[in-house]
Amino acid sequence: MVDTTRLTRAVDHFADRLRAAPQSRLQRNGATEALALARELARRAQILEAPAEEPRVMPDAGMFAVADQITVAAHDLAVVLESDDQVSEAVGLVEEAQKRAGV
Repeated sequence: MVDTTRLTRAVDHFADRLRAAPQSRLQRNGATEALALARELARRAQILEAPAEEPRVMPDAGMFAVADQITVAAHDLAVVLESDDQVSEAVGLVEEAQKRAGV
């Protein structure tokens, strides 16, 4: 079993920042970046779980739901990650998205 603590901490931090961000920040770029991250994390989890199936796209549930969406997607991914390299790559995605989101 792989230690995914770094991933869950990074995502929890990003989600907390999104929840605390003003609506204007979410509208500018925060929500868009978070949704893109949630979709990518969900896609990666689905590919690892069922490589023969076409991944489903996470729906846009609105700017006030993106913090929950990245949290759910990251926790789903954390369950199926198989190596420390995969964890590091996922953490990098989270950190990059947070920078682009500006939160």
